[in-house]
Amino acid sequence: MQLPVNLPATFREALAASDRPLIGMWVCSGSPLVAEICAGSGLDWLLIDMEHGPNQLESVLAQLQAVAAYPVSPLVRAPGLLPVMIKQILDLGAQNILLPMIDTPEQAEAAVRAVRYPPRGDRGIGSALARSARWNRVDDYLADADDHVSLFVQIESITAVGNAAEIAAVDGVDGVFVGPSDLAASMGLIGRQTHPDVLAAVRRAFESVRGAGKPVGVNAFDPAVASAYLEDGASFVLVGADVALLARGSETLTERFIATPGPDRADK
Repeated sequence: MQLPVNLPATFREALAASDRPLIGMWVCSGSPLVAEICAGSGLDWLLIDMEHGPNQLESVLAQLQAVAAYPVSPLVRAPGLLPVMIKQILDLGAQNILLPMIDTPEQAEAAVRAVRYPPRGDRGIGSALARSARWNRVDDYLADADDHVSLFVQIESITAVGNAAEIAAVDGVDGVFVGPSDLAASMGLIGRQTHPDVLAAVRRAFESVRGAGKPVGVNAFDPAVASAYLEDGASFVLVGADVALLARGSETLTERFIATPGPDRADK
């Protein structure tokens, strides 16, 4: 006897149900074990990164499986607006997609088409073969697929900031994520994402997206900057990354035990 399978809530639903901003972190290492450790931390959401992390379809699948037992929302950032790969990511069972480098409402509309089945979109139909529908164990998956998928787009250029209201207003875009690092680079301020002009541009994007009635998120590893963005109305924030935490933590050990000689080593 086939038992029906109920899919978890989407990140769109998690945002709507929460009475506070949702706090998350990047998982970039490609390791399912690291992803599971992060999933059990108590954070609200994880971003599995295929744009800059060493992640391919197999490692994304393993990470989605590893975190599925925990009360955390996994998002997968695709490398770009690549409909064939987006289809594959969705069929792996990713319910929440983040697409980078969206500069125009036309690109946002193309992103929506990539995650929707016909007639609203161009997503290929293969649910009987895919984890997305749990191999046809999710009742009426094809009819209800829009309810099981949330789409977030990333604006990370000064052009995108200017178009933020129109991008956010696209039907099918569930939220907008602002990337200050590439935004700074597009403004001629590479590596200076806390420059006053960059911070002001991020806040303009916030105002535009919220004015369109959509939640807005941002990346901010500096705790003071993250807190400021939360005060400015960010609904979801990434405040760290697995690889960055490991890098800084291991450097702290070096500084403590090697770079600064202990009392029993100072006279040797």
